[in-house]
Order: sequence, then C-alpha cells, then structure tokens
Amino acid sequence: MSTDVVRPSEARDLSPAPSEAEPAAKGSSASAAPDLGDPNLYINRELSQLQFNVRVLDQALDESKPILERLKFLLIFSSNMDEFFEIRVAGLKSQIAFDHEIVGSDGIPPRKALAEISEITHKLIERQYSILNDRILPELARHGIRIVRRNEWSHKQKMWVRRYFRHEVAPLITPIGLDPTHPFPLLVNKSLNFIVQLEGTDAFGRDSGLAIVPAPRVLPRLIRLPEDVSEGGENFVLLSSIIHAHAEELFPGMSVRGCYQFRLTRNADLTIDPEDVEDLARALRGELYSRRFGDAVRLEVADNCPPELTDYLLRQFGLTAAEMYEVNGPVNLARLFGLISKTARPEMQYPPFTPSIPKALKKAEDLFQVIGRQDVLLLHPYESFAPVVDLLHQAAKDPGVLAIKQTLYRSGANSEIVDALVDAARAGKEVTVVIELRARFDEESNLSLASRLQQAGAMVIYGVVGVKTHAKLMLIQRREGEELVRYAHLGTGNYHTGNARLYTDYSLLTSDQSLCEDVHKLFSQLTGMGKLLQMKKLLHAPFTLKKTLLEMIARETAHAAAGKPAQIIIKVNAVTDAKMIRALYKASMAGVKIDLVVRGMCCLRPGVPGVSHNIRVRSIVGRFLEHSRVYWFLNNGDEQFYLASADLMERNLDRRVETGFPVEGKKLQARLKKELDLYLADNSSAWLLQPDGRYVRAKPGPNQPVRNVQMQLLEKLCGSGATGEV
Repeated sequence: MSTDVVRPSEARDLSPAPSEAEPAAKGSSASAAPDLGDPNLYINRELSQLQFNVRVLDQALDESKPILERLKFLLIFSSNMDEFFEIRVAGLKSQIAFDHEIVGSDGIPPRKALAEISEITHKLIERQYSILNDRILPELARHGIRIVRRNEWSHKQKMWVRRYFRHEVAPLITPIGLDPTHPFPLLVNKSLNFIVQLEGTDAFGRDSGLAIVPAPRVLPRLIRLPEDVSEGGENFVLLSSIIHAHAEELFPGMSVRGCYQFRLTRNADLTIDPEDVEDLARALRGELYSRRFGDAVRLEVADNCPPELTDYLLRQFGLTAAEMYEVNGPVNLARLFGLISKTARPEMQYPPFTPSIPKALKKAEDLFQVIGRQDVLLLHPYESFAPVVDLLHQAAKDPGVLAIKQTLYRSGANSEIVDALVDAARAGKEVTVVIELRARFDEESNLSLASRLQQAGAMVIYGVVGVKTHAKLMLIQRREGEELVRYAHLGTGNYHTGNARLYTDYSLLTSDQSLCEDVHKLFSQLTGMGKLLQMKKLLHAPFTLKKTLLEMIARETAHAAAGKPAQIIIKVNAVTDAKMIRALYKASMAGVKIDLVVRGMCCLRPGVPGVSHNIRVRSIVGRFLEHSRVYWFLNNGDEQFYLASADLMERNLDRRVETGFPVEGKKLQARLKKELDLYLADNSSAWLLQPDGRYVRAKPGPNQPVRNVQMQLLEKLCGSGATGEV
C-alpha cells in the first residue's frame, strides 16, 4: 500500500544546525531559539487536507476490509474531492481573481498552492480510477456483482436497455444543438452531460456539428437489470452508458460521430455579507440557487474525448488545461453509492452491531431521575444516541417541563430530534431553537426544519449575524416541587441521528447546576443582547475557549520548565490555528510530551529537532468517521478533561460560537483517559505524520499484538456477539 503518493513540495530537512538543536531543546537564550514564525515549520492547509483524502483512498486497497466497504471508501474519497474543489480550490481562485491573496503561516501564496494542488490531484484522480477498474470492479465481479459495459451487453440486455431508454430516459432528455440561437447552455454544478459530434444537416438546415445532452437529474445513475435479462448475479448498467448507446435516437437523420461524457464542478461556497442582509433566511434561499451556477473550477471529461472538443469545453468554461481531468470511467463516482444500497449482500460489508446503553439508563423509566443523580457520558456510535432523543421526548410529554432550548447545526428536517421539539411546542412548552442556517451543504434542510418548527409554535432564532453557531447544546427547565431544575446535554457532534451511527462523538447528560446555568447564560447571549456573561465552568468561543486553552498549554509549559511532569493529549479533527501551533511548539521545546490525534488537516510539523521533537501526531481512519474533540492536560497530577465542539482552527476559535465543557468525577475521567490511551496505542488504523508532511501507516512491532481502537471500542462497549443494525 502506497503511503507517499502526496509528497508536498515544501517538505524539506527542517532540522536546525547541530549547534542550535540541543541548546534550543534545553531552553537556551532567545538569540539561539528557533524562529517559530519560520514558514518551514508549517504545513499548507490545502495540501494537508489532500493528505487526509489520500488516507481515505488507501482504505480502498486494504484487502482486510469487506469489498463493499472498500468501494465505499473510494466513493467517499470522490465526494471529498468534489467538496475540496467546490470550496477550497474555489476559494483560492477567488482570492486570485479579486487580487486579495492571503498567505498563511506556511508562506505559500495561492497561485503556488493551486499549481501544487493540480499536480497532486491529477495523480490522485488517475489512481482512483485505476483502483476502481483494476481492483474494486474485478473483485465485485468475482462476487457476482457487475456493472455491465455497453460492449458487454447481450442481445437480451440490449433489447431491455433500448426499451428503458425509450420509455424512461428519452422523454426526459432535452438535447441542445449549438448554433447562434442555441448558445452553450448554463450547466448545473456537478451534473452529468455529454458533448456530441454530429454530421449532417437538420430539418432547419443547421449543421453546427455539436450538441450538448444534459442527463436527466431525476433519474438514477445506476439501474439494476431485471433477473430475466441479468444472466446470473446482480448486474447493473449506468445511465451514462444507456444515453451513450442511444445518442443517435436523439438526433434523427443525423450521424453521431462521437459522444463523450463530462462534468463541471463549480464554486459552491455561499457569499452572504451579513451587513447587507436584513432577512438571513430569504437571502440564503437566493444564494442556494446561485450555488448551482457558481464559477467553474474543474472539468472532468472522458479520457477518449478528442482534443478539439476538450479545448472547446475549456474555452466555454474559462478553464485551463491544468484544470481538466480525463477519467477512465463514470465522471461522478459518488453516484455509485447506489450499488451498495441496491445490493443485499451483508457478508460483503462490515458486520452489524447494536449500540449499547449504559446500565444506569437501560431500564430507567425516568431519565431525569437518573441524570439528577449522576452525569452520564456516552461515546457514539458504540453507545446509543437514543438516550439523548428519549430525554427530549420525555421532556416534550412531561407536565413539569416548562421550557426547552436547543441548538441545531445539522439534524435533518425530519429527524426524531425535530419531531420531539415539534411535539413539545404543540404541547404548550416554551421551545426555543437556535438554528444555524449556514451549515455548509445543509442550508436547504435547515431552512425547511426552521419553517416546520415555526409552524409548530417554537421560537426560532438564527444565531448571531456573522458568527456561526456551531455549539451542540440542549437545555431543559423542569419544575420539581418548589424548585426550577435544569438538565443539559452537551456534545461534540451534531443532533443528527444518522451521523450518530457513523461518527464517533461524545455526549454528556448532566444536571450540574453550575454547568446548566452556564448553558442558560449562553442561550441568553445567543437569543438576546447584552454584555459578555461570566461562566463558571463552560468555555465558549469566540470569547474564552481559545484564551483558556492557551493558558492551559502555557501552564503545562511552566510545569515542564520547573522540572515537573507535563503532558498534553488533544484529539480533534483539524489543527490549523497558528497561535495554537506556536503554543504547542513552545510547550514541546520546554519538555512537555504532546500527543495529537488529528483526523484531517494538521498544519503543525511534528518531530522537528529543537522545536517539535516532543510532539507526535497520528490520524485514525477506519470504519467510523472520527469526530470527537477531547482536550486533556496532566496539570501536575490534577488532571483536567474537556470535551468540545471546536477544533483547533481559526474559524472555530475566533469566528464561531463553540463550547468546551469539563468532564468531572474520577470515574468518568478514568474512562475518558483509557479511551484516549486506546487511540495512542492503535497500530493498524493509525497514520503517523512525519516532519516532511507525509503520513506513514503504523504497524505492529515484532512481538506486538494488532491494536485497532475502533474494533477495541466495539468489543468493549458493544460486545463481539452483538447483532442488529448500527
């Protein structure tokens, strides 16, 4: 398995001169200390994100995984790359277009970054299709699952496909001949299209020789052949193959000399100026339409398309040859997810399991009573998200519950969480929901759920203008005798029951009155106006979270400088904030042992002598998407544990409403530390970041057992004999 397909060009020997390395490590004079502003100490954010996609793609080559899961990783890679171009590449191109180029700590300007991205992504896309054609599809065929190509159709299959085309496809197709009255059409972002070479003159005497055929977006891209023509196994055909095979029927009396599929990727980032918006929901609806027709950023085209046609397409979209990707297969691989959903072959996927429910909650009829006695910590998906949903349902029905407040970032308009909030509002309870409309690619869903909640009588707030509300909070206020008691849920993930089965995230259910009071204050800040309210336990961005994290890192640094044991463990999705990175470098130089578990982007370079020699960085890529954020500090033996909704990114710490909340109590802390230790001991699904920016797959030592943290947590929290769907 290749581990160095992406080798960032800025990778170089970062070791200081021998005379500098040792004194700096021991804390020598400032004149000999390394310059922490040196661009060589930072990895470019976009190139680091590409490295994560490499790790995802490599899972498709892992023969220890079931074949449909390997296909899934390949398709996730494809989907990730789409978003990378829609957002990250589009953002760099916009900086150049508007002459507003931003150079980060790594010192790489956007133009150079785009050149390196192009070189890397062309290799990755070629590798992706090679894996699909040479490894995945042949293996699926050995299991009786085939995507039948046009040149492989039997006579029976050709007849069935022709009927399908004439009855289901042709009535929905609008072929567009290109001439002065039919200019090149405006094509929807990521839609499947064909450019067709024609010969002959039509009924009106037109002979432009070119036409565009947009594939109907309402039709499935993958069609299962019925059993009577399948000829054994589970056989499928692609919509693109069906259209290609019958292109001549779309142009009667003319000759089709060539038909080639292509797909255009556009800028899909939303650009709303909060100062010019009076009604955010209305403005967002307008932007959602424009997202489909943003500026072009990438052209994918069949690899047999003639140069004169690819050049023509590039001119139409204002793209260069470096922005074109010739592919040997379907131009939108993410559409092959249908192959997994349409195939009933459980033996070719991960074995199912049943998320567990902690003993304290398993037989509890009154969740308020349990949470009133003790804090409950859940680790999803190994432990069920159902208690969170059940608590909300119970609150909706409980006559003692007076008010419910909730943040929603991603949930889905028809989720159980929203159902419970609707029931509570209809039951006459005071329901306040802070919905972040600008959750990327979930904007439309969030607009829908906002309307649904408003119609039920809930008070819907869109957060703070210019600052995304990314915190995951639920607050329930309940009358118990003469007292008003508060209960809260705080999480590292979204209130999305589907994601809770696929993402690893922590949930804390608590009635700690100080913490619940802090949550109440934060809701007051979000829905009302006023000065910053002081919190007792809750850390919140953009005010105290970053400041406190920096203070805790500085405290460990001081402990190390004083000769005391000092250690930090942080588990997040990304590390890009330059100020946080510099603080970690200083801690390393003072002697603090630092372990970072970073799923995706990491701009910090570990293992640089004299600077980050005490820092190790690992990324876990496995069955579940690692999403939890955990911050642990040794604190001279008085350990501190925080869970958070925030990563170590500028956007999270400086431009979002985020929360960090403590985990207290020796029992819960001990559990959390053991789970962190499992991540640090993983030697099969972990990738280790090298000083030059590459990632190398961890492997067990000569006499070491294989350790896979996700499999260990499945065994520990669910039991190996568990059955049932995730």
